[in-house]
Amino acid sequence: MNTTEAVAAIRARLEVHQPVAAIVLGSGLGGLARRIEGARRIPYAEIPGFAPSHVAGHEGALIHGTLGGREVLALAGRFHVYEGHPMAQSAFPVRVVHALGAPVLVLSNAAGGVRRTFRPGQLMLIRDQLNLTFMNPLIGPVGAGDGRFPDMSEPFDPGLRALARDVADRLHVSVEDGVYGGLTGPTYETPAEVRLLERIGVDATGMSTVAEVIVARAIGMRVLGITCITNPAAGLSPHPIHHDEVIEVTAKAAADFEQLVEGVVRCL
Repeated sequence: MNTTEAVAAIRARLEVHQPVAAIVLGSGLGGLARRIEGARRIPYAEIPGFAPSHVAGHEGALIHGTLGGREVLALAGRFHVYEGHPMAQSAFPVRVVHALGAPVLVLSNAAGGVRRTFRPGQLMLIRDQLNLTFMNPLIGPVGAGDGRFPDMSEPFDPGLRALARDVADRLHVSVEDGVYGGLTGPTYETPAEVRLLERIGVDATGMSTVAEVIVARAIGMRVLGITCITNPAAGLSPHPIHHDEVIEVTAKAAADFEQLVEGVVRCL
């Protein structure tokens, strides 16, 4: 994976100037792309080092345009570790959008609710994370611009989280704070695993995000994380968990999510 090659391929097709943020659109949350004005797309398969996305709810394209009057980049979908990609590659797009000039990374995801008061459709601002994949995208030679031992005492920027809460209050969008636990998947957690997650302080659990946060902090990006709770985690509901349910719930919560992100971007 070569950041320089990826950036050159993108700049050959897009006039990227000074984006205020890069936004990663998780499962079922890709509708925000419709709000991006003057949007131009490059499929992931046409960017060196990127991989096509094969998961429902993930378009698999880099999008450039304006949102809330501000220049942005959007990563519509991810390529996940559970698809067979190395963790460093799954977080590689973060390096690319940073090299294109984005100082802020807005991450979104769909997750199962471990906190028992959460209901489907609730938005959660990620306060902290637990990397339970037992992998790290920084393992190996130190990348250009990285430190060997990046500080992770504040993986999610407090100022951005405060801004998001202020925007949510103005828009009357319900948000909670919580801890995100990232696992590899692709299986959903067992009831015993969910009980363990609850005991160690996890509020929501999913299969993405943690690697992107680690890389973003290593290269100096400010990070805002927003989770859409799609279902109670296993053992907290009598019903089996299906990916179709994830897409259905995020579609219903999309309007609040889109307003919130556009409001935050407008204020950057």
